[in-house]
Amino acid sequence: MVTNRVTLFLLFAIGLLLCSSAAAPNYIANYCNQTSNSTARFQSNLNVLLSSLISNASQTDGYYASAMGRGTPDVTEGDLLCRGDISPTTCHDCAAAAAAEITRRCPNKTASIVWYDECTITYTYRYYSPTGTDQRAALPNDDGDGNGNNGDISDSDIDSYNRTLFGLLNRLGEEAADPGSAKRFASGDEGFGGSSRRVYALVECAGDMTRGQCEECLQNAIGILPACCGGRRGARVMLARCNVRHQLYLFYNSTSVTTSPPSGDKKSESWKIALLVVIISLIISLCCLCYFLMRKSRKKHRSLLRRNFGDESSNLGSLQFNLATIQDATRNFSIENKIGEGGFGEVYKGILLDGQQIAVKKLSQLSGQGAIEFKNEITLIAKLQHRNLVTLLGFCLEDREKMLIYEFVPNKSLDYFLFGPHKSGRVLNWFERYKIIEGIARGILYLHDHSRLKVIHRDLKPSNILIDQNMNPKISDFGLARMVSIDQDRGNTNRIVGTYGYMSPEYAMHGQFSEKSDVFSFGVIVLETISAKKNTRSLLANDDDDLLSYAWRQWRDQTPLNILDKDIKEPFNHSEIIKCIQIGLLCVQEKPENRPTMEKIVLYLSSPLAELPLPGEPIIPIRNMVAGESSSGSALSTNEMSVSIFVPR
Repeated sequence: MVTNRVTLFLLFAIGLLLCSSAAAPNYIANYCNQTSNSTARFQSNLNVLLSSLISNASQTDGYYASAMGRGTPDVTEGDLLCRGDISPTTCHDCAAAAAAEITRRCPNKTASIVWYDECTITYTYRYYSPTGTDQRAALPNDDGDGNGNNGDISDSDIDSYNRTLFGLLNRLGEEAADPGSAKRFASGDEGFGGSSRRVYALVECAGDMTRGQCEECLQNAIGILPACCGGRRGARVMLARCNVRHQLYLFYNSTSVTTSPPSGDKKSESWKIALLVVIISLIISLCCLCYFLMRKSRKKHRSLLRRNFGDESSNLGSLQFNLATIQDATRNFSIENKIGEGGFGEVYKGILLDGQQIAVKKLSQLSGQGAIEFKNEITLIAKLQHRNLVTLLGFCLEDREKMLIYEFVPNKSLDYFLFGPHKSGRVLNWFERYKIIEGIARGILYLHDHSRLKVIHRDLKPSNILIDQNMNPKISDFGLARMVSIDQDRGNTNRIVGTYGYMSPEYAMHGQFSEKSDVFSFGVIVLETISAKKNTRSLLANDDDDLLSYAWRQWRDQTPLNILDKDIKEPFNHSEIIKCIQIGLLCVQEKPENRPTMEKIVLYLSSPLAELPLPGEPIIPIRNMVAGESSSGSALSTNEMSVSIFVPR
C-alpha cells in the first residue's frame, strides 16, 4: 500500500512536469473603453497588431510592443506582457488565447485590455498613462493556503500579516524596477505570525518602463490592495502597465530566474539546473521501477486468487486488502489488539487510515477447516448485505497468510450479556432482549428467503450473534459452506459439525438439514435470551434437566413467566414475554414440519394481534447419544466452528 501511494504520487508529479506547459491559460478580467471604431482600416491594423504580438511572443524575453498605421487616424498601438516565471511556449499560448479573447469581449473598441494569469495584452489608439489607475482590475483570490484554510486572515494574525505583506511587496517592487534586472519581474516569500505560515507575492512591470515609472505604477497598484482586499488570504491588482499578486501558497514557478543574478552566481545557477535534471531523472527511474514491482505483485496476486478461487477470482479484486495495510491497522497484530481466538485462528481489532474500525480474522495455517471457511465466506457471504448480518469487507491473501476482514462490532456477542460472570456488569432489559430476538429473526429470514443465495446457517447460537453500539444483533460466522441443488427441500451430510444444544434432532442424529434446522436453533436462542440460562444437558443426567424441558413444564403448568431472568427489572410487557416463550417452544418441536417458518415468526413478532398455534412437547430426549457420536455414527462436534449451507437461487 505504501509503495502504491509513493508510485502514484511520483507519477502525478511527473505528469505535472510533463503537462504543465500544455495547461490552458487562465482568464482573469478585461477592460473595454466606451469608444467604438468600426472602420475597416482600424480593424485591419488591430488584426495585424495582434498577429504580430502572437508571433513574437516566444522570441522575446516576456515583453513585446508594436504599432500599426502610424501617422494615420486609425493607428493602433499595443503590447504583450508575459509573467516573468513562465516559459516562451506558455507565453505564446497565452498570447494566442488573449488575442482571441480581447476581440470577442471588446468588439469594435478603440482601446482594450485583457488580463490572464500568465499574460496581459493591451491595445489602444492613444497613449496609456504608464502609472495610471483608471484601467484596472482588483479582486481577491481566497483560494486558501493549500491546507484547507480559506477566508480572511484571523484578527490575531492581521497586524503581523499586513506588516509582512506590504514589506515584501515594497522590497519586490524595488527589485523589479532595478534597471539591472533582466525582466521587470520579482517574486518572493516571507513568514509571518511567528509560525510556519508564509505569504508569497510577485510584482511585474512592462519592459519599456523607466525605473521611476515602474516604481510609481507598482506603488499605485499596492495602494489599491487595502481598499479592495484588506485582510484577504490572496488578492491581485492589475493595471495597464503593471500588476501585483499575493497568496498564502506558492503560486509562481520558484525555479525560474526572476531577477538577473550577479555574475558570481552563474555557476551556482548552472549547478541548480543540473541538480534538477538529475532529480527528475531519478524520479522517472524510480517510477519505472515501482511500475515493474507493482506489475509483478499484481501478477502474483492474480495467480494466488486463481489458485484459491478458480473462476470466481476475476470478481474478487476489489475485496483484496494489502498485508501491509492490515499490519498497520492492527499494529502488526499486537497482543493489545487481540479480541478473540477460536479453532480457526485469532481475531484482532484494527483501524484503517480513513478511521474505519475493522475486525481481522487471521486463519491458522494449520487449520484445514479454516482454508475451506476462507474460500466460502469470500465467494458467498460477501454477496450478502443486511443490517442484521455482519458485513464482510474483504480478505488478505499474501505471504501464506489468509485473513478475513469484517466490520468491527463493539459490544461483543449475545452470550457475553446472557451468561457467566460478565452478566453482572450489564443486564439486558426486556426492551433490548425483544429487539435482539426480532433482529435475529429478520436476519435469518433474509438468509432463507430474501438474499441472492439461499443460506442455511446451521450453527446459530448466542456466541455467533454480535451486538453493535445500538444493541442491534448481527449474525456472524458463515463458514464451511456447501452448494446444493435449488430443488432440494433438505440436504444430508456425513460430517456433522456444530454446537450441541442448538442442533435440531434430525441433523444431530441423521445429518439432515433444512431451513427448519435454523428455526430450531433460533428457538433455543429465544428461550436462552428470555431466561439467561444455557440449554445444556449432561448426557448422563435426567431427561428434564435441560432448558427446553424446563420451559415446556412451566408452559404446561401455566406458569411461563417463571423462566424469565430474575435480574430483569420492571417495567416489561408480560404478553410479549409469553408470546416469545410460545414462539421458542414452537421452534423446538421434534418434527420439522411442526415448526413455523421464519416468515411466520417475523409476522408473530411484529404483529401484536397475530394468533399463534399452541406448542406441543419439545423434542424427545436423545437417549442413545454418547459423547462425540450419534446413533447413526456421524461425527458430532461441540467446538465453536461455524457451519453453513448455501443453496443458489
